Amino acid sequence: MSAKILVNGKDRAMTSADLMALLRELEIDPAQRGVAVALNGAVVPRSDWTKTTLREGDAIEVVKLFAGG
Repeated sequence: MSAKILVNGKDRAMTSADLMALLRELEIDPAQRGVAVALNGAVVPRSDWTKTTLREGDAIEVVKLFAGG
């Protein structure tokens, strides 16, 4: 049985070791402005994405802002 995490409310097999790797796996450009990440309810500063290790059962929320109406 593989380890699972929750990404934006959906179960996902844990294949990434850290937040930066997860964003790349989700095809989200980490350099893009307007991207925010929360881990278990706490916002993770962009400067910590590469050093924030993921663990089984973690809940990650990724928010991308966009303009429009």
